[in-house]
Amino acid sequence: MHYAELRRAREELTGPGGQFEIVEAQILGQRMRTFRNAPANVREFWLSTAAYGERTYLVYEGERISYAQAHDQVRAIAAWLAARGIGPGERVGIAMRNYPEWLLIYWACVSSGIAAVGMNAWWTAEEMDYALADAAPRALFCDAERLERLRTGSGDHGGIEVVAVRLSADAHGVTPWADVIAHPGALPSVEIDPDADACIFYTSGTTGFPKGAQLTHRGCVANLMNLLYAGASSALATERATGVAPPADPPVPVALLTTPLFHVTANNCGAYAATALGGTLVLMYRWDAGEALRLIEAERVTSMGGVPVMAREVISHPDFRTRDTSSLTALSGGGAQVPPDLVHKIEEGVSTARPSTGYGMTETCGIITSTGGDFFVDRPDSAGPAMPNFEVRCVDDDGHDVPPGEAGELWVRGSSVIKGYINRPDDTAKAITQGWLHTGDVARIDADGFLYIVDRKKDLVIRGGENVSCSEVEACV
Repeated sequence: MHYAELRRAREELTGPGGQFEIVEAQILGQRMRTFRNAPANVREFWLSTAAYGERTYLVYEGERISYAQAHDQVRAIAAWLAARGIGPGERVGIAMRNYPEWLLIYWACVSSGIAAVGMNAWWTAEEMDYALADAAPRALFCDAERLERLRTGSGDHGGIEVVAVRLSADAHGVTPWADVIAHPGALPSVEIDPDADACIFYTSGTTGFPKGAQLTHRGCVANLMNLLYAGASSALATERATGVAPPADPPVPVALLTTPLFHVTANNCGAYAATALGGTLVLMYRWDAGEALRLIEAERVTSMGGVPVMAREVISHPDFRTRDTSSLTALSGGGAQVPPDLVHKIEEGVSTARPSTGYGMTETCGIITSTGGDFFVDRPDSAGPAMPNFEVRCVDDDGHDVPPGEAGELWVRGSSVIKGYINRPDDTAKAITQGWLHTGDVARIDADGFLYIVDRKKDLVIRGGENVSCSEVEACV
């Protein structure tokens, strides 16, 4: 395997003058690694995608939305928010399925300096009440199912303007979505600090109620740079080792989003990466392997991510041999460790696609490590090397570094670590010390810098990539 070429490619790309040059900067009171050439904030990134014009951006069932149409709607949403006095430093909730509106609302918020609060669509009424009281958004965009659930709760949300998305009929006391996008608008002229909150995503803890993680603009764009870097470094190393250059005119990416947008896997990784490349995002009403195969064939999908079981369901489905999957170039898994046998099933079963994975957390705005292709096939039990903006350590129970190659709790520090948890100063202080995030995962790192997750310190259950506290499980038993 060409690990030496990978090391050289990484050094070249991140060194002085490189596309992904790494520098140190004072961030949230600590010296951290970050990207010199990253966008200043998410607004700057989103505005850059207007150049893709009439390319198809979002596909949902029979609907198709171009980049130009998406930018028009984002401006209208932003103007509607501004007209209500909702601006920088405030919050807006999003509670719905993976409808196109989810992303349009998100881009409108972050481009206006407003923190988008991603609410878990699986939450009970009690959990929705908790998050609304915790995050205190000025407005809430929700679909019919979440609106019905909200109305069964006991919380007092009288100060929150509720906008109903995809409601079959006007409902009392809520604003119809049509009113929000009825008039053309413009993004407000705002200055956005890189360390301002871009979004609040909730992550389950061991004590029951979830914690609202503060993902900053700097963190979100750093994660985007990591995603682009991961592909570039692997491709450069492979080209130099094999002498085979990548296609001069690669196809425009078409990504099938299979996991909820209120998590970093779909939003910060899947959506950000495809959007940056002018690609198409294909959305699903709910996960179904047969429907995924139909969409792969119909939309010429080039990549599908999600939790590992989804990839297994696709390649094990009765329709797999009859559907045309030749457009696929990447089949990835994250949110849980990819079993080594699945890596080989993807490599052998999908002739055009390569397996890949990433390890990350809500608390790092996305990925910490990434691996794919030949490197993943060669080391299928590894999560890959750390992204260049991270320092990584494996420590013992006293916080001391363990000897190289030995297992210890993984601590990471870098520009995509969250600011903290809203209204949880004690939890923030426990999770982050001097910029080092305590992941709660036990890992080891080999001589080539490849990370292996071997255990968890956290008392959590992983369900389809979703962290569920044991207290929640006990309450249901």
